[in-house]
Amino acid sequence: MSKGLYGRKDRLIKDKRHDAYQEREKLPEPTLCTQCNALYVNGRWTWNTEPDRTYRTVCPACRRIAANYPAGYITLKGSFLAEHQHEIMNLILNEEKREKSDRPLERIISIVGVGSQIEVTTTGIHVARRIGDSLSRAYDGELSFRYADSDRSIRVYWQRDLPNEL
Repeated sequence: MSKGLYGRKDRLIKDKRHDAYQEREKLPEPTLCTQCNALYVNGRWTWNTEPDRTYRTVCPACRRIAANYPAGYITLKGSFLAEHQHEIMNLILNEEKREKSDRPLERIISIVGVGSQIEVTTTGIHVARRIGDSLSRAYDGELSFRYADSDRSIRVYWQRDLPNEL
């Protein structure tokens, strides 16, 4: 069987997925976010001080927060969570603070307690992955994650139960 001159004819063309919150074109520099005061300089968002003259816009993270459209979902479960909730929440907030200092677009959108589990949503995939990894390093437990939409969103699952006492 010869494929012919032009290759296979039965392949489907995959459409390119677009992230609605990613900038389509380069912003003029310097550009200041009117909501969080992040500054777009040298092709990236930073926490630098505001120069005298700036363009103004709303950064992608602030747009995601306003639309409640997270890129990262973290689900925490288990009896260990109920016993150590305060320490775990401090760890989550400290990891967000560290990540946000380097990447202003990586933030927590919300933290919601639902029954015996906690749901954390984030504006980016890096902070979600970092929180999951730090939980696993600090408290062991079972960590799993799934990327979706061509690595534009992530779901992180962490669970740890207390050992059964006899």
